[in-house]
Amino acid sequence: MTRRQWLILLTVVALAAAFWFFDLGHWLRLETLKARQTELLALYDARPLTVIAVYMAVYVTVTALSLPGAVILTLAGGALFGLWTGLVVVSLASTAGATLAFLAARYLLRDSVSRRFGARLDEVHRGMDRNGAFYLFTLRLVPLVPFFVINLVMGLTKMPARRYAWVSQLGMLPGTLVYVNAGTALGGLQSLSGIVSPQLLGAFALLAVFPWIARAVLAGWQARRVQQPWAAQRPKQYDRNLVVIGAGAAGLVTSYIAAAVRAKVTLVEAHQMGGDCLNTGCVPSKALIRAAKLAHEVTRANEFGLTAAPATVDFAAVMDRVADAVRGVAPHDSVERYTALGVDVRQGHARLVDPWHVEITAADGTREVLSTRAIVIATGAAPTVPPLPGLQDVAFLTSDTLWGLRTAPRRLAVLGGGPIGCELALALARLGCGVTLVEQAPRLLAREDDAVSALAADSLRAAGVDLRLGVAVQRAEASAAGAPDGVLQLADGAAVAFDRLLVAVGRSARLQGFGLEALGIPAGRTIETNEYLETLHPNIYACGDVAGPWQFTHAAGHQAWSAAVNALFGQFRRFRVDGRVMPAVTFLDPEIARVGLNEREAAAQGVAVEVTRYPLGDLDRAIVERETTGFIQVLTEPGRDRMLGVTIVGAHAGELLAEFTLAMQHGLGLNKILGTVHPYPSWSDAAKLTAGRWKDAHKPEGALRWLARYHAWRRGG
Repeated sequence: MTRRQWLILLTVVALAAAFWFFDLGHWLRLETLKARQTELLALYDARPLTVIAVYMAVYVTVTALSLPGAVILTLAGGALFGLWTGLVVVSLASTAGATLAFLAARYLLRDSVSRRFGARLDEVHRGMDRNGAFYLFTLRLVPLVPFFVINLVMGLTKMPARRYAWVSQLGMLPGTLVYVNAGTALGGLQSLSGIVSPQLLGAFALLAVFPWIARAVLAGWQARRVQQPWAAQRPKQYDRNLVVIGAGAAGLVTSYIAAAVRAKVTLVEAHQMGGDCLNTGCVPSKALIRAAKLAHEVTRANEFGLTAAPATVDFAAVMDRVADAVRGVAPHDSVERYTALGVDVRQGHARLVDPWHVEITAADGTREVLSTRAIVIATGAAPTVPPLPGLQDVAFLTSDTLWGLRTAPRRLAVLGGGPIGCELALALARLGCGVTLVEQAPRLLAREDDAVSALAADSLRAAGVDLRLGVAVQRAEASAAGAPDGVLQLADGAAVAFDRLLVAVGRSARLQGFGLEALGIPAGRTIETNEYLETLHPNIYACGDVAGPWQFTHAAGHQAWSAAVNALFGQFRRFRVDGRVMPAVTFLDPEIARVGLNEREAAAQGVAVEVTRYPLGDLDRAIVERETTGFIQVLTEPGRDRMLGVTIVGAHAGELLAEFTLAMQHGLGLNKILGTVHPYPSWSDAAKLTAGRWKDAHKPEGALRWLARYHAWRRGG
């Protein structure tokens, strides 16, 4: 806290202490007010403006300091000034005092609370931006909620003071009216409990509930207004509770949850069950990476006392093994499995006819229309094809079409230095392909810190990948129209000849052909949804890659839970997607894993962090296995053990990240990791050793000096 903040805090404490020490509260008791009513009325008759000014000053002070007595002062307002004048005076004074308490809490406490809870408050702030006035108004309507608590808590949010003042004044008006009116009959009042009867409290509760009812009615009206053009098509009965479009990770999880709660659900897939992850993404790429890693490990045999010999790569056999891995996992995502789980699986193309009907066109051209209460769009994403001159003349590959290769390209050009491009470039280089990777940005993995990008570049170069960084491609030239080979002309004047070209510049949501435009559902790079994954139509949801903002299988599954529950039970309760802690792994060698902020993002967002780094070269297990490249880097709040982000570069980084992800999700700090027993020698022990580095940097040096003196005294020194 600053000097000014300490001064204000001490002033507030001193005033509150004086209030209690000098027993000023006895002036704010019902008996005192009744005893001096005649005297106060005479004073008001003689000097009305002075009495009003003093009264308001006292009222503002009491409420600003959160002292008891506001109820008595409100009664006094009615007794002195009458109903209508008293209502105006008390309303203005109570609002002014509440706003001062609000501002004091904001000035004194908000920064420290934000540092303490950080990202966990982001969702609160977003909620206050959307509905803060509504929540404040309903709280003010209920006298059972202490107003001073509302003042202090709201001060920790980002609600503008002006909005806080007028909403508070409006919300407190009914209660103020009741108490001021009671004050006009002060002589007959025997106790404060007699002012608010159970019936009146019930009326206030109903009054507070009314805005929520009105809000629900308004939401229903808005939904009907949006869907009015199709109102005539709305069925009275529905064939399904839910129709899910797309059987990738998001669609599979959504339909599984729906079937598990005994909803009648249909899952529609136009291509292959399992989507991109199973057929062209996670599963085949990791099988390829494993083969490439094994080929590389053979060349390191002499490091372990074995005779080194280069591996002979049978590229066709490797790709067959990749296909076999896909076939091995496929039963988990198959039509048979999901049918057995209770999902009605349809193979065909789905199109939204209106907000409640989905048309399914089978491969043979037959069509069926299903009516449904809710729809979840989980159509995934496809490789992005950039508008590069000449590219359409080349029979280029993408991460979707690569898996048909059976001959290793002698000269493979890779466009894109993101995770997909880097992973495939490294794996194919280790399997004997000559690889040139071209990236327009000055470094690989542009979202990562510079040190991480540098290690990724070192890994690719060590595998023989020719990196062309910081240079744009001007055009592609095929050797003949539709040929797979050709030349890339670069902006620096160089040319990259290739036998095959792999385009890996990212992925784009699949948005076309599903009827979104006809229903007016907004979509840019992805389908626009709210925090509950609702689209423009409240019964139509989107999740996974098509909704963004992440393009991870685990993120799609995470969103799918919210989509399924909201679609089936949203009339009772809805769940926001909690994406505060979202891990990601790039499967290079060494692996790169991250959750939360890195240094680059923290600097861009103006977040103060403390950096703790543990080199894996110090880990006993890493030394034994000769996997010493890399580090664990933890960002924490300055002086605290609360983690804001973790980056791991090294062997098994994706597995090591899990412990940190769990800790961040549940608010556990480095001290908790340090206090947890880890097996030795293990890779997981690196987490504890990282926590130990943080602890060592925060040793209580003063206390340790006193301990040294204590031990010297115990030795008789």
